[in-house]
Amino acid sequence: MPSVKDRLRARALEEGFSKLGICAPDAAPETAGRLQAFLAKERHGQMNWMAERTHWRGNAAALWPEARSVILLAESYTPEEDPLAVLQQRDRGAVSVYAQGKDYHDLVKRRLKRLGGWFVQETGAEIKVFVDTAPVMEKPLAQAAGLGWQGKHTNLLARDLGNWVFLGAIFTTADLPKDAPEVSHCGSCTACLDICPTQAFPAPYQLDARRCISYLTIEHKGPVDLELRGRLGNRIYGCDDCLAVCPWNKFAVAAKDLGYQPRVGAPELAELAGLDDAGFRARFAGSPIKRIGRDRFLRNVLYAIGNSGQAALTSVAAPHLSDADEAVADAAQWAVERLGRLLRPAVDVNRGQHVDPEHEPHRHKEGRSQ
Repeated sequence: MPSVKDRLRARALEEGFSKLGICAPDAAPETAGRLQAFLAKERHGQMNWMAERTHWRGNAAALWPEARSVILLAESYTPEEDPLAVLQQRDRGAVSVYAQGKDYHDLVKRRLKRLGGWFVQETGAEIKVFVDTAPVMEKPLAQAAGLGWQGKHTNLLARDLGNWVFLGAIFTTADLPKDAPEVSHCGSCTACLDICPTQAFPAPYQLDARRCISYLTIEHKGPVDLELRGRLGNRIYGCDDCLAVCPWNKFAVAAKDLGYQPRVGAPELAELAGLDDAGFRARFAGSPIKRIGRDRFLRNVLYAIGNSGQAALTSVAAPHLSDADEAVADAAQWAVERLGRLLRPAVDVNRGQHVDPEHEPHRHKEGRSQ
């Protein structure tokens, strides 16, 4: 008769997961030190939740002392189209692949609960299920469980999955056989580091979230630094550049759940700029985009409009100059000024010389955030 672990793995595949691995809760002891170094350099930016409950986040064994095993699951969401192609459509917004379909938290947790329920019936063990919302560092645990390794872009990737994967974890009191940890197979490749528009990787395997476009468009509140706005391009929610260029994606597994099929697409910036709060909520119901709210999303859209190079979009940015949200109004001003340079000769009135519009100083209204 197949072992519990073999039956668990078979059941996980039936549920739609792509891969399963098991490790001990204390299988990634290096996590605590790396987390403290990350926080000490303030690379977490405004994500203050990362600095909270670090005794759990850095040590999975402390989260639930009774747990004897952590079951790690990987679920593929590989896109069918090249996610970098939309970056050339400057009048449209680029949305990260993971946010194109339904909210993965709901899809993965539903699958985890079904798998966990089956496991409890089979073994009588206790379980706790986690999907990206608890102080659990899934990526180092997933590497310890043999699912793959954290690449130079800090995301998990595997030779048989690529790096388009969601992770989920089931902690259990059952003492299951553990898998061998995986090691890095990145070699000398630096494709993910080289493509980053904002140079968010201080070194291989390290990320400074404060420069990461995914962080800036999703987690960061308020205005984005002037230095970085132009580098956002038309990315309005997340960024996939480092994931898209990974050579291991040639072995990527196709997404199985129809919920990951694109629903958002590449929306027109002009349409998005016209959304009020109710319109935003209706447009992105059931999407992870909804959680950042209309104001932060509109701020991102206005930066994309400013980067579009299309002066005609000035008319959709200008109405937001008096927006009640300061960051939105500031982004509108930046976009209008940037597009305005396309409508007038770029001449230095003091010296009568041609000026590069990209280096023309930005002038904020009094009282606006710098």
